[in-house]
Amino acid sequence: MPELPEVEALADFLTEHLVGRTIVRVLPVAVSVLKTYDPPVTAVEGHEVAAVRRYGKFLGIATAGGPHLVIHLARAGWLHWKDPLPGGMPRPGKGPLALRVALETGEGFDLTEAGTQKRLAVYVAGDPREVPGVARLGPDPLAADFDEARLAALLKDERRQLKGALRDQSLIAGVGNAYSDEILHAAKMSPFKLAASLTPEETARLYEALRVTLTEAVERARGLAAGRLKAEKKSGLRVHGRTGEPCPVCGDTIREVSFSDSSLQYCPTCQTGGKPLADRRLSRLLK
Repeated sequence: MPELPEVEALADFLTEHLVGRTIVRVLPVAVSVLKTYDPPVTAVEGHEVAAVRRYGKFLGIATAGGPHLVIHLARAGWLHWKDPLPGGMPRPGKGPLALRVALETGEGFDLTEAGTQKRLAVYVAGDPREVPGVARLGPDPLAADFDEARLAALLKDERRQLKGALRDQSLIAGVGNAYSDEILHAAKMSPFKLAASLTPEETARLYEALRVTLTEAVERARGLAAGRLKAEKKSGLRVHGRTGEPCPVCGDTIREVSFSDSSLQYCPTCQTGGKPLADRRLSRLLK
């Protein structure tokens, strides 16, 4: 799933390629992709793109004098820039293509979604905050006013485990499964540690890991073409998706805990006092 760094890079890429150009056609190909119907998706056609912004893991394309096109790529969605766009009309139900946006220049982009779980979402709204997922977002962890005190205030009454708290978009916007693993590894903390139990020193360590991990990932992704962002994300991860490989810090074997629809990766030596967490249902909270 694209998270804050990849969506930030996509926003930068689209700012360069979309702003000042006119949208001439928005063509939904998959029935499931459009989540709003009023205003219709055609309401952005004929309008110049004024800005592209990131809201957590959402992309917002603002048009001059028209509504916003808001995109959430979900787990298996992606954006593919086309110069030029293919000719002809795409056929619904054929392949992963979900929506196509065409510019007056002949360029544009396709939104695709792999797999059978269709969660890619496109909204048309007068204001991005009208989109429920955007409206419920917590603070952005890279915002100038997101300081250590802000993080401490968010976590002080949080009775969930750190892994779940970091992934909650209403608590902190933009962090998902992959970067929560990376942040906790950098902070040397168990994913099962209770968020409210952090000492001031631990909060400072988590804050530093959060900001540094995300900032470095954004810098690695900045300036890359949309098609290269997935590979860059994977190459920059130290523990997530690397089960069985040596930890780059201590050399211990990276372990995994599986859930019904996801998994987490961690280093026992760096994060859990050397104790493997064989199964979430059997593991005790490690402090």
